[in-house]
Amino acid sequence: MDIVELIQPEGVIAKLRVTSKKQALQELAKRAAELTEQPERAIFEVLVERERLGTTGVGNGIAIPHGKLPGLDRLHGLFARLEKPVDFDAIDEQPVDLICLLLAPETAGADHLKALARVSRLLRDPAICEKLRGTDKSDAIYALLTESTTSHAA
Repeated sequence: MDIVELIQPEGVIAKLRVTSKKQALQELAKRAAELTEQPERAIFEVLVERERLGTTGVGNGIAIPHGKLPGLDRLHGLFARLEKPVDFDAIDEQPVDLICLLLAPETAGADHLKALARVSRLLRDPAICEKLRGTDKSDAIYALLTESTTSHAA
């Protein structure tokens, strides 16, 4: 599962301006609704429900909110670089400024887990994260996410 299969150029938000975890999830749900043609409210509810199970703030300023939605035909991803870090109840209690949202069909099974593992592996690389934080251009962020696919192959 390559990042290029998950995230399209229009799924990158280079300067997301939010002040809270809830607002970040709302804005991401809004953008995901445009890309997936699914109801914004349904996406938001799936994300909030997943957060209730435990935070998707995985540490080092990174969050990977995710969920399964009926009606999706494939996995969809969005990537957002926040203008200012927000409290995300992360496991290391550090604020989050890089968010990769994953939405999967209800029937995704192992593909959903493979996508989560792929994104997690990519964002564990401190050099990649530093570069992502160092640019506020969507095309540059997309290039960083997708070029790293070859060097971090699953």
